[in-house]
Amino acid sequence: MDSTVEILILVTVGFIAGFINTVAGGGSLLTLPVLIFLGLPPNVANGTNRIGILFQSIFTTAGFNSKGVKAFPFSFYVGISALIGSVLGAQLAIDIKGETFNKILAVIMILVVAFMVMNSKNKPLDIIEKSSGKQLWLSIVLFFFIGIYGGFIQAGVGIIMLFVLSTVNNISLVKSNAIKVFVTLIFTISAVIIFVINDKIDWKFGLILAVGNAIGGWIASRWSVKKGDKLVQKLLVIMVVIMAIKLWFF
Repeated sequence: MDSTVEILILVTVGFIAGFINTVAGGGSLLTLPVLIFLGLPPNVANGTNRIGILFQSIFTTAGFNSKGVKAFPFSFYVGISALIGSVLGAQLAIDIKGETFNKILAVIMILVVAFMVMNSKNKPLDIIEKSSGKQLWLSIVLFFFIGIYGGFIQAGVGIIMLFVLSTVNNISLVKSNAIKVFVTLIFTISAVIIFVINDKIDWKFGLILAVGNAIGGWIASRWSVKKGDKLVQKLLVIMVVIMAIKLWFF
């Protein structure tokens, strides 16, 4: 394939995935097949994809910060917990058929978003965030396991983070997305290091993909703050349905 065409494909797909990952999650289900289609072995595609996610997370975090959406030190605490979990997750080998796991993940994603939607409808308008005390420690524990999952698989991890942040901590979806991308930035660093050590990254494809990821993430972060929770929730539901269908049937 012509190198110019490869660049256009990677930047375009990276942009779409960066936007999707920032607003909802599941962009890796788009980028991974494209990287494999371009000739990378699955394990190298997995490692290469993390380069795009790393740069996307850096620019997306900056985008949320530029709009004044921050959650320190809470995001730092849960991020470190997820980082520790991701180191374990990146080393794990789970003895389960891929098709079976994908179907389980599809059902989990649908249930998670359905609960989030129902929960948001029942919340009073003046709900108070719970990011300290018992809720903080519960989130730290949960994010450790989220880190294990994210370090091993990545796909859908953003949606699980949104679920915990919105239900356990009563944090708005826009602010939850800001926390999500910061946590992703932290635990992706460890995953990238592991893939680099094992020589499982195609740097040419990874850096080209990262350009699209970064631009998509930056635009989505600022756009989602402007549009607010309602539109973010609608896009989240749409993306989860698409992701669940892909996981179940393909």
